[in-house]
Amino acid sequence: MSRARLFLSGIRADGRHGARTGEKDTPQPFVVDLDLEVEVGEDRIEGTADYRGIVEAVREVVERGSFDLIESMAEAIAARVVSIDRVASATAVVHKPHAAGRLEIDGVAAAATVARSG
Repeated sequence: MSRARLFLSGIRADGRHGARTGEKDTPQPFVVDLDLEVEVGEDRIEGTADYRGIVEAVREVVERGSFDLIESMAEAIAARVVSIDRVASATAVVHKPHAAGRLEIDGVAAAATVARSG
């Protein structure tokens, strides 16, 4: 078995997150990019991590969770993804597009990395 890097980008989901008053009242958009280290077996779809399952797990954390900080959300996403079969480590980058307008900058994002223990 070998290891490879897998990148999934632009995973979109709406969630109720934020530290400011009212931010959790209405769902707002988030975009997640993943940088994964996966264990690869044979050259078949079953030989690597399940992309669909990974995307569903990310959306579940964003849509069902509630975080004040995108840093905390990034860590929760990475921890959830690394629990999926064949994922050895996960870096999740969470973008919060609507936060950028208030700050007059191009974007706000936070990243966290989690590696499988043992």
